[in-house]
Amino acid sequence: MNTDPIADYLTRVRNASSAGLKMVEIPGSNIKKAITQILFDQGYILNYKFEEDDKQGVIKIALKYNSSTRVPVITKLQRASRPGLRKYSGSEDMPRILNGLGIAIVSTSKGVITDKEARKLNVGGEVICYVY
Repeated sequence: MNTDPIADYLTRVRNASSAGLKMVEIPGSNIKKAITQILFDQGYILNYKFEEDDKQGVIKIALKYNSSTRVPVITKLQRASRPGLRKYSGSEDMPRILNGLGIAIVSTSKGVITDKEARKLNVGGEVICYVY
């Protein structure tokens, strides 16, 4: 049994990306759907599809690579807050990843959003992961 589903999600995407796979299937949940939507909106993945099945559903993610060099677009996918050590940040202390080139995904009272949106909405929350 997996005790940290977000870490499992990030590890599956990271491993599939480094192996050069085109698709990765991940067991679904609401937080994973929100993270996938953010990755799609920010241009880190090509596409995704959520398929319902009898239990929890499956998220199918089409990974994105550089067309000429076949290098993955996601170079680093790092878990920030974990079950043993939660990491919270206020709107003024929100981390800037690679001086604004990467994103931090944050769980706030307004939902799961990027660090830039959290600063704009002036809300803080739990920093889930860093992507660049």
